[in-house]
Amino acid sequence: MTQQPHPDSPGITITCAVVTVSDTRSAETDNSGQLIQQLILNANHAVEAYTIIKDEPTQIQGQIEQLGKSSNLDAVIFNGGTGIAPRDTTYDAIENLLEKTLPGFGELFRFLSYQEIGSRAIASRAVAGVYQNKLIFSVPGSSNAVRLAMEKLILPELSHLVSQMRK
Repeated sequence: MTQQPHPDSPGITITCAVVTVSDTRSAETDNSGQLIQQLILNANHAVEAYTIIKDEPTQIQGQIEQLGKSSNLDAVIFNGGTGIAPRDTTYDAIENLLEKTLPGFGELFRFLSYQEIGSRAIASRAVAGVYQNKLIFSVPGSSNAVRLAMEKLILPELSHLVSQMRK
């Protein structure tokens, strides 16, 4: 167990949106989107919105802009479209909108992913930052990647990061 630099605020509930970026998934086949929602709820946070959108930059940016207007939303977690295939546009669409970036998120995700899948981790363009006072996380669409990001990085720091933004 690593020592925390300063404790989190106890009992803070974070309100999240989950967005799956996929040209092929439906609500019934979106295991990763369902997993993110379940992990958020298990951590005593809330899921305000869930949607699946196509891997189209305009749809991704439109979704961020729309969610950015929601006053009670704290964080948006995207999954899918973070690789380097021609249809993988999530990173580019999101990165261009971020007002602040959290480079350590992508760095640590790839480090942890490397420990699980080896050098293939270099193909991940996981990214995080802030847009319109909302935390934005974008992770690969595989359930293993989602579980890794949620359990090792996002959920342990979610309350702290939101508390920092609210100062």
